[in-house]
Amino acid sequence: MRLKLALAVLTGLSLAASGCDKQSGESAQGAGNAAAPAPDEVTSDEVPPSTGAEAGGDVFKHVVDRSHKGTAMPDKTFTALDGTPATLKQIAAGKPLLVNLWATWCAPCVAELPALDKIAADAAGKGIAVVAISQDQETAGVAPFWQARSLTTLKTWLDPENALGFHYATGTLPTTILYDAKGQEVARIVGALDWSGPDGQALVKEIGG
Repeated sequence: MRLKLALAVLTGLSLAASGCDKQSGESAQGAGNAAAPAPDEVTSDEVPPSTGAEAGGDVFKHVVDRSHKGTAMPDKTFTALDGTPATLKQIAAGKPLLVNLWATWCAPCVAELPALDKIAADAAGKGIAVVAISQDQETAGVAPFWQARSLTTLKTWLDPENALGFHYATGTLPTTILYDAKGQEVARIVGALDWSGPDGQALVKEIGG
């Protein structure tokens, strides 16, 4: 019975989340890497789909996965736009952290950015770091793309090897992971979420916002 439930939920997860398939996006970039496997099992009460009013409710759909709660923050290396190596632990520095995996070719990812920028500004005063990490394998266009968005607070890093994407075993972008001050996962959101809405604000409060 549990196996049937898990299969049903995973099917719903892939269908309900309004996100970009990484394999398709990588193919569009001329990349040959395979997409990461689907997320681990989640229970039915942990995947409530939600939609926003924008774009006819089609962009801001997501599922919340709490099956990894308590998992430690990974020590994977990625880089700043200037090539400086970084890790999530370095950026968090003992504070709660919101990690957003995105790509320039992913429309729902781009739709999230303005609200994430506002969350980043609001959260900074509460001791919460918000970071966006590009999963683009072709990195040359990320900086000009980012600059064209005129984001005031949110910063992006580069992960062309998709080290974090593979670690989180997500084949869907955007995917956002929330960590508490101990560096332990609280929840992850697969698909796009309007972070300025009540669902997004409630999730940020879970890690100290």
